Amino acid sequence: MKRRTVLSMEQALSMPHATLRFAQLGWRVIRIESTPTGAGLPGDPNRYIGSRVADDDRRSYFVAPNVGKEAIALNLKDPRGQQVLQRLVRELDVDVFCCNTVPSRYRSLGIDYETLSAAKPDLIWAGISAMGPAWPEAPGYDPVIQAMAGYMEVTGDPQGPPMLTGIPVIDLKAGDEVYANVMAALLERHESGRGTRIDVSMLQAAASWLITVLPLVDFGCQPNEITRAGNEHRKFIPTNVYPTRDGFVYLAIGSDVQWRRLTAIPKFAPVANEVRLTNEGRHREREAIHRDMAAVTAGCGSDEILDDLRNATIPATRIFDIRQVRDLPQLRDKLTRTTMPDGRLVHMQPMAVDVEGARAELPFPPRYGQDTGRVLAQAGYSDREVEGLRTEGVIA
Repeated sequence: MKRRTVLSMEQALSMPHATLRFAQLGWRVIRIESTPTGAGLPGDPNRYIGSRVADDDRRSYFVAPNVGKEAIALNLKDPRGQQVLQRLVRELDVDVFCCNTVPSRYRSLGIDYETLSAAKPDLIWAGISAMGPAWPEAPGYDPVIQAMAGYMEVTGDPQGPPMLTGIPVIDLKAGDEVYANVMAALLERHESGRGTRIDVSMLQAAASWLITVLPLVDFGCQPNEITRAGNEHRKFIPTNVYPTRDGFVYLAIGSDVQWRRLTAIPKFAPVANEVRLTNEGRHREREAIHRDMAAVTAGCGSDEILDDLRNATIPATRIFDIRQVRDLPQLRDKLTRTTMPDGRLVHMQPMAVDVEGARAELPFPPRYGQDTGRVLAQAGYSDREVEGLRTEGVIA
């Protein structure tokens, strides 16, 4: 795969997640951060979130999304900074420009598609925002979009309040949409020679995942079909968490055949009856089934239950914590890695899909503005010009 160059005015998580996926492929990713304003800590606010693991501007929450990248600081409120950006796009032969600021700022910062594509007509431009360019002032925060997109309404205990998911899924979904659409745009550019503008709305991307609930509205669904269901599946019965003597197991019955295999296990035989032979019948007795299942599992150890279910080819598992997930034999050899400045090895999340030639170990994230001078030199700026820009506050 050809090594591409990505220039990204990014912060927080959604766009850094997208460009991380490019960095994992071995592409060059240069993140742009603002020059100091005196109003707060400089650069990406996420630099200062979490515990101090390396130094003050590379804290724990910042590390994983930003490994393998370079960092420059550029004042895009200054027309001279915008000229620097356009020169970088041309001279570094940038393939993709990314940003995740509010659309109302695109033109004033000189990062709009029209301006940058004039500098390089085949540029692929990708922006993430809360609701797309039609809503240019809306800030894009994962928890707010989770609430707005119905995710909180369908997450949690049916007797409890709406609840956030445990992972910032909308930030990550938006980043993955950038990744996928950039790849499609590169294919189109290969065929047509044209660049592309990509606008990812976090709200629209999130709503695209409502495939199991939103269409039910027009089918006259019951209210309980499109609200919180706790740990149970709304359609496949029984699929739920059940207690054991020493913890919990999660099992999933996805068909009537699997139900028959379950109830052929002697200890689960009392759960069966004629009504429950079909999933439709099991829906009518859903609450009773969950009580009956829990009565069986609570009297057994987790290993015993899981052995029975495994022998019957029924999907089931313990509920793992994050430390246990990291040590799963299916994953532990696929984890990505980085090395701290003091030499400590850090294990991170695996790539979503194995890609031949991808980088499993990536350099530790750069400090704020660490690569500014070197990157500008590659774009043809002399040492004297770089120093002048730094003195005038155009770069940092």
